[in-house]
Amino acid sequence: MAQSDVRGQDPAVDDGMSLEPRSREATEGSGRHGGGRRRGDSRAERPRRRRRALRWSATVLAVVILGTAGAGYLYYQHLNSNIRKGQRSSGDDSKAVRTPANAAGQTPLNILLIGSDSRNTPEDLKLGGHRQSVGAPPLADVQMLIHLSADRKSAAMVSIPRDTRVHIPECTDPKTGKKYPETDDIINTTLARGGAGCTLATWEDLTGVYIDHWMMIDFAGVVNMADAIGGVEVCVKQNVWDHPTPAQPGGSGLKLKAGTQKIYREQALQWLRTRHAWGSDLMRARAQHMYLNSMIRTLKKQNVFTDSGRLMDLAEAATKSLQVSEEIGTVKKLYDLAMELKSVPTNRITSMTMPHVDDPQNGEHVVPDQANADKMWQMLRDDVPFDKNGKPSAAQQVANTTPATKTPSTDPGRLGVLVRNATRTATAAAVGGRANDISEVLAQKGYTRATTDTSATLSEDSTVVQYPSADLQGDAQAVARALGIPTTAVKQSTDVSGVTVVVGADWRTGTGYPKQSKPKAGDLPGGSDAINGSDSTPCMPVYKPYQW
Repeated sequence: MAQSDVRGQDPAVDDGMSLEPRSREATEGSGRHGGGRRRGDSRAERPRRRRRALRWSATVLAVVILGTAGAGYLYYQHLNSNIRKGQRSSGDDSKAVRTPANAAGQTPLNILLIGSDSRNTPEDLKLGGHRQSVGAPPLADVQMLIHLSADRKSAAMVSIPRDTRVHIPECTDPKTGKKYPETDDIINTTLARGGAGCTLATWEDLTGVYIDHWMMIDFAGVVNMADAIGGVEVCVKQNVWDHPTPAQPGGSGLKLKAGTQKIYREQALQWLRTRHAWGSDLMRARAQHMYLNSMIRTLKKQNVFTDSGRLMDLAEAATKSLQVSEEIGTVKKLYDLAMELKSVPTNRITSMTMPHVDDPQNGEHVVPDQANADKMWQMLRDDVPFDKNGKPSAAQQVANTTPATKTPSTDPGRLGVLVRNATRTATAAAVGGRANDISEVLAQKGYTRATTDTSATLSEDSTVVQYPSADLQGDAQAVARALGIPTTAVKQSTDVSGVTVVVGADWRTGTGYPKQSKPKAGDLPGGSDAINGSDSTPCMPVYKPYQW
């Protein structure tokens, strides 16, 4: 099949079949007898011969197109029919906003990759789990945010351990219409509370990062993709066997000898699922990052996008393996997405895990390490590269970072301002009386009608000033200036009826908003366990009970 069939017949793709001669030498050397120009040729004969050759080429090409277009179109439709689609977000109250465009008008792209532990097909059941698991709601055991920079020159892959306790917003199951109330629970339960769209909404609630799309793959999908790629190279420091032990039942079954080797089919799934032999969830995330980095390097070496046979195998496996959010649910859109990801050099890809600490409520769970995790989310929101290998460009400068100043619609003493306490975090309770403290500061600044919202204690990483409509933007900006809050934190929101100050976890003490330092490229937070995509040297250490 021609490449254009898989690519959705994208006219921008050069398929190597242009009717124009590639060079003068190629044109003069063409002809029935091959070879170059014969001694007796005249100048008048050469153009006629070229025209005949051109007509012959065009005729052959037309026959090929007519003979294969129907089959190509049917195959393209077949691939499209393989793709399963779902609603982008099933959360009912997302406050995440897109990162402003840079000076070149480009915006980052964020994709949530979800690995499901579903056993709801015979193939999935054969690869892992028990028959009792059939029909049970799936868990999102692998969750990774892929961030592609606005200039498409760097990328990041950020994982959250599956046992991280987070705030899960209210979600609605798009299939049944059932509403699930907001709760605090571990993040891998989100898939059963409204599908992948609820997992995406939870990530947005936690990070404040707007997520454009999600992709989900199950057990069988991992096996099929590994097979289509031709295996992925991994490394272990010792012989490993992830098997049941007296102290720990279960295990992935992964069994490999020490050293570097390629893994295929079930072994690829076992590698990604192994936890006990690596010693922790953090190390499992590291193994997953190593696998994905190796897979990316493998695809780049193979140049699979110019190998039509390999491309067909990969297209078949990918479209059968993936569920995607509906706005990218065609082969053409997935191909274009792959091309954007492929353009990033491997030394500009950084994979890491959210910094976390033990959950004080449950020793088997973890919660975000607030300061370091917040720094990571800020870098994603501000599109700051996680590596130091790039050169700053004018396009990386954010356009219109500071909104234009608007004139307030009324005097401070006549403006009603509501203050909410959102200082609660996963590891710390809300600061008592925080909203009242800031209300008093506003009153001293002339906002005598400022009041405190006592209805609920919220949880927000960053302080924001919200307003419901454009006519109150100037008033909201004036309130922000009075408190020392940057105007970039002034946001329009349909969730408020007037100017509202939401005091976040970044302002737990003091009456003046603390100065915020902006992270720099490569300035990664502690505990992120970062790996560069070009580094092929990492080798997984094996926990002693699982060495053989």
